[in-house]
Amino acid sequence: MNANGELPAIDVRNVTKSFDGRVVVNHIAIQVKRGEIYGFLGPNGSGKTTFIRMLCGLLNPDCAEGQCLGYDILRQRDEIKRRVGYMTQKFSLYEDLTVKENLDLIARLYGLDRRRERVAAIIERMDFKDRRDQLAGTMSGGWKQRLALAACTLHEPELLLLDEPTAGVDPKARRDFWDELHNLAVAGITTLVSTHYMDEAERCHRLAYIAYGNLLTTGTIAEVIAAAGLSTWTVRGEQLSQLAGELRRTPGIEQVVVFGETLHLTGADPAGMEAAVAPFRQRPGLVWEPSESNIEDVFIYLSEKKAKDNFR
Repeated sequence: MNANGELPAIDVRNVTKSFDGRVVVNHIAIQVKRGEIYGFLGPNGSGKTTFIRMLCGLLNPDCAEGQCLGYDILRQRDEIKRRVGYMTQKFSLYEDLTVKENLDLIARLYGLDRRRERVAAIIERMDFKDRRDQLAGTMSGGWKQRLALAACTLHEPELLLLDEPTAGVDPKARRDFWDELHNLAVAGITTLVSTHYMDEAERCHRLAYIAYGNLLTTGTIAEVIAAAGLSTWTVRGEQLSQLAGELRRTPGIEQVVVFGETLHLTGADPAGMEAAVAPFRQRPGLVWEPSESNIEDVFIYLSEKKAKDNFR
């Protein structure tokens, strides 16, 4: 509860789900503030979609505690469903209907009053004026995702659950989509969005990262990077491919990533990293610099560490 006595949009604990004896969501707990854009990140198969489907009442958890929009996540699922807009990874509207026909159908399914007025308003707001009579199946991926967002906000939900909404969409369409999410946040709508894109993670107010069904970190970008405590170096020069192979075999260096004529090195122990790179810094033709870790460094490190822990 915040200073105004308002409950978080999502406040859940011990959310767990297994399939055929394999745990895919393992006692996850998250708290999402009202009006927040909360990023939900993790590799494929990490449990993101399963978790989102449990939040919106489409899948029964094995166990869970807490509330979503003030309603008990187990006992009041129908109340939650009415107040949530859920957008799946795959475009799920009718491709042989027009934009207007799809939106009108969604309005009918929700039993909305002022149906024509609502549909006309969202066509105007989401810039579909010149496309209202276009078949959904003939639109680009970016416009399809924009239509899907319009459809899941038509009933004026309090919470959006978006499952990789911009996968396969071009950069400009992704940027426009995220601009709209921030407009919705200003209007007080909370969003939990899963994504693989690091630039999108940086546009979230806070985020969580899961791998192998486990919550590994949560917080703002700055908090997540600080909590990881990684040490990072960059090296520039020529013939870096051979150097990269040597560095990957060097104890204390946990990640080596090639970016053209630059290598990006990361390790968990600053002193160990300093000692590991010291012999290589004597080589001519190379420029070494300590640098700031980024969110991608942290996520790769956490994923690889969890993978090693799982197979020990």
